[in-house]
This record gives sequence, structure tokens and C-alpha cells, in this order.
Amino acid sequence: MAVTEAENPLVGEITCGSLLQKLQEIWDEVGESDEERDKMLLQIEQECLDVYKRKVEQAAKSRAQLLQALSDAKLELSTLVSALGDKSFISIPETTLGTINEQLAAIAPALEQLLKQKEERVKEFSDIQSQIQKICGEIAGNASEQTGAPAVDESDLSLKKLNEYQVKLQELQKEKSDRLHKVLEFVSTVHDLCAVLGMDFFSTVTEVHPSLDDTTGVQSKSISNDTLLRLAETVSALNEDKKQRLHKLQELATQLIDLWNLMDTPEEERILFDHVTCHTSASVDGVTVPGALALDLIEQAEVEVERLDQLKASRMKEIAFKKQVELEEIFARAHIEIDPEAAREKIMALIDSGNVEPTELLADMDNQIAKAKEEVLSRKEILDRVEKWMSACEEESWLEDYNRDENRYNSSRGAHLNLKRAEKARILVSKIPGMVDTLVAKTRAWEEDRGISFSYDGVPLLAMLDEYAMLRQEREEEKRRLRDQKKYGEQQNTEQEAIFGSKPSPARPSGTKKVVGPRANGGTNGTPSRRLSLNATQNGSRSATKDGKRDSMKLAAPANFVAISKEDAASHVSGTDPVPASP
Repeated sequence: MAVTEAENPLVGEITCGSLLQKLQEIWDEVGESDEERDKMLLQIEQECLDVYKRKVEQAAKSRAQLLQALSDAKLELSTLVSALGDKSFISIPETTLGTINEQLAAIAPALEQLLKQKEERVKEFSDIQSQIQKICGEIAGNASEQTGAPAVDESDLSLKKLNEYQVKLQELQKEKSDRLHKVLEFVSTVHDLCAVLGMDFFSTVTEVHPSLDDTTGVQSKSISNDTLLRLAETVSALNEDKKQRLHKLQELATQLIDLWNLMDTPEEERILFDHVTCHTSASVDGVTVPGALALDLIEQAEVEVERLDQLKASRMKEIAFKKQVELEEIFARAHIEIDPEAAREKIMALIDSGNVEPTELLADMDNQIAKAKEEVLSRKEILDRVEKWMSACEEESWLEDYNRDENRYNSSRGAHLNLKRAEKARILVSKIPGMVDTLVAKTRAWEEDRGISFSYDGVPLLAMLDEYAMLRQEREEEKRRLRDQKKYGEQQNTEQEAIFGSKPSPARPSGTKKVVGPRANGGTNGTPSRRLSLNATQNGSRSATKDGKRDSMKLAAPANFVAISKEDAASHVSGTDPVPASP
């Protein structure tokens, strides 16, 4: 019954007082001593203190954790704001008011938003840095060695820093584009060069880098410094090879043309090698036809040159005589006298003896032709002046005949043309002394420079000019004598008229008129028998080629160097006629 009553209070509200009362009742029922009771109560109080103490410690610890969390949140918030570098992006709450939990609750949304923004910003930085790393790897040539995403510096995630990375990325993208453009240009150049040289483009370009194959995408091609350098070296090597092959082909083409010309090869045989001779004067950049400089084409040309060389050896006499004819024509145009028969006999003797190689003989003749052309160039100025001098002498001869013609002023057909020609001829004849003086000076300078005599068709030109000057002086003296004779005859007539009076002279038959001066000895067209040439076998007149130019001259100069006017001729006739007898 007592136990039931004691348990009843437990049915209701349990408190520390009710429990203490219950404990005292138990002690009373048991008969616990006061000492034990005091000891038990002290123990209870100590245990209560321990519980409170633990609870306080737990509460303090919880508060410290909350404060640390608040401090960490504030630090993280400050770090995020500093890293993102944009305080105006979100509103930062005031964290110095309210309880700790209230402060944490206020910071949490902003912190969450900043963390989300940081995550997005880190992703942007990672993407840009990955692209930068990839392009840098492509430029450096070690893109395949790079693994993993680049580390992002989370201490600076500002838009300014992001913009710097974007600018850098754009610069690298532009550099990549430029490099790719260069690579494609190099590849295209290699393709064209390989086509012209007849080389395998695939093996050539993949030897530089496997990604340069046509089957590889444009963006996948290597743009590294090493690739660009090797491409540049490949292009340079191909260009040098192209230059050497073109030079070789041009040499072969020149040899082919020379051999064809030597042996009069028909046109149908020459056409077979048009692909070789068409590049005779082409520049390196001008040869773009695929296969134009292929090795097999050059070898084909070499074989043909070798074949023609062998054929040339068998036709040596014919070719050598052909070159001799060319040499003789050059000397003839230069009015240099040679002995062609002796030269031909020498060529025959050399070929028949077999002591000289055909190529050496032809090379020697080519050398002679080259020297002859040089000699022609050195004589050109003097020969041109000789031509002008001789043309002037021809005009002088024509003018003399014209002045002797008593019907020259008649209104016959072509008389006005002859009158104009006579006017021009008189002007040209007046220049002959100056022509001769200049020609003498030029000839002497030429002879002093070379130490040999300048010959014109085997006759020393200075001797011709000296004889011309001497003959011209004789003509002048003859002219003065005729004038003096005319004056003397006029004086005699005047004296007779003063003594006997004026009386007409009896008419003379027209056929008794005497020829003026040296033309009494004349031949055809009044040409005198005396020649300026010192070689009596060279008398004659100059011949002209089909184009109208004179290519040979046996007569050094016309003899009638002084034109005698109509009045002089008349005075000569008057001076030689007999004086009429007085009645």
C-alpha cells in the first residue's frame, strides 16, 4: 500500500522537488542516517552541477562554432567579392547586427549566390585557359603531350582578368589563323612545285608533317614553328631544284637548237621537243606547266642531245664547212680579206687526220666566229663612215655627169627630181673633206689602239684616203689651171676685138667639143682609168646585196672627186678653141 502511494507522485508531473520529497520519504522509511542523507544530497548537487557545467560547455562550444562559422562565412564572402571584383553585382548585407544565427541567416543567400557566380566564372576561366593552352600547344608543337584542364587561379576571377584572357585568346586565334594561312600557302606552293618537277606531292608534304595531307581537315593541320620552318626549307629546296633543272633544261634546249641548226633538222623532228625548247628564255617563276621539269623529260632531252652529238660527229665535214661559210660571210660584211680555200683545205686536213676531236674543232670555229663578230663590232663605226664617204663620192660622180648635161634644165620628165637631187648632192659633196678628215682620225686611232693596219678588202684604208686626198688636190689644181686658161683666152679675145673689132666666131660642129679634164681618158659613165685602190686587180664598182646594202667594194672611191660646173666646162672649151684669124 505504501509502495503504491510512493509511486503515485511519479504518475503526475515529475520535478526536482517531487523527486527530493520522494527520496526523503524513502530515506525515512529505510531509516537512513543524516550523515548518509547529507552525503547523498551533496552527491546529487555535484551531479547536477556537472550536468549544468556540461550543458554550459556544450552551449559555449556551439556558440564558438557558430561564431567561427560566421567568421568563415564573412571571410569567404569577402574573398568571393574580392575574387569576383564586382561588389555591385549583388547586395552585401550588414552583418554586425542581430544574433549570430540571424547574422548567418543574412549572409547565407549572398554567399550562396556568390558561390554560384564563382562556379560559373571558374568554368569560363577554365574554358578560355583550355583554348589558350591548346593553341599554345599547337604553336609549340606539343599539343598531344598536354593532358587535363589548366589550373584556374581562383584568387582573381574578375571580369578584368577574364577580359585579359579573352584578348590573349583572340590574339592567339589570329596568330593561329595567320599560321594556318601560311601553312596552306606553303602546302599549295609545294603542290605546284611538285607538279612542275614531276614529284610525289603526298610523300613530300607528309614527310614534313603527317597532318599536312589533303585528307586531314584544315583546322587539324600542324601550325607549329617547326612545321613552318620545315615547310619553308622544303619550298626553298624545291625552288632551288626547279632553278637547277630549268638551267639544265635550257642548256639542253640551246644545245638542241644549235645542233638542229647545224644539221638542218626538219621541223617535224624539232616539234617533238617543243616542250623542251619552249622554256629556252623562260624565268623560274614563268614555268608552271605540270611535269615541265620532270627528271624523265630532262633525261629524254639528254639522250637526244647525245644522239645528235654522235650524228654531228659523222657529219663533221658538212657542219665544219657550214661554219666556215658563216665565218666567211662575217669577214665579207666587214670587208676583211681572207683566203677561204686555204681555210677549207686546213679543215679537211684536220678532219681526215683524226688528230682533233670533232667537238674541239667546232668549238675552235665557234671561237673564231665569236672573235670575228667582235672584230666586226670594232670596225663598225669606221665601215659606216666609209659607206657614207663612198656614197658621197657616188653622188659627186652623178653630179659631175649632171653638170655636163646641156639639156639638164629642159622641161623633160623627171628634170625637177634631178634638180632636187643635184641640190642635195652639192651639199653632200661639200661635206666630203670633213668626212675624210674624220675617217682618217678614226682609222689612225683604231690602228694605234690595236697595233695593226686597218684594211678594206685587203687595201690599207689610210692609203686609199691618202691617194684620194692626192687626187683631189690634183683635181683642184686642174680646176685652177682651167680657170687661168679661161681668163687668158678671154683676155686674148678682148685684145683682138680692140684691134680688129667684134666678129662672131664661126660655128663649130657640136661633135668637136672636147671632154673636160681627166674624163678624156674616161670609160663607162666617165669613170677614170686611174683607181684609188693600190691593187690593180681590184678595179671595178661596188656590188649591192638584195636588201640594197653594199657588202663588197673593189673600187675604193670614184675618181671624179671634184664636180666641174657648167661654166668651168665652157671656159675650158673656150680656152682651148683656136683664136679666129683676123679678116
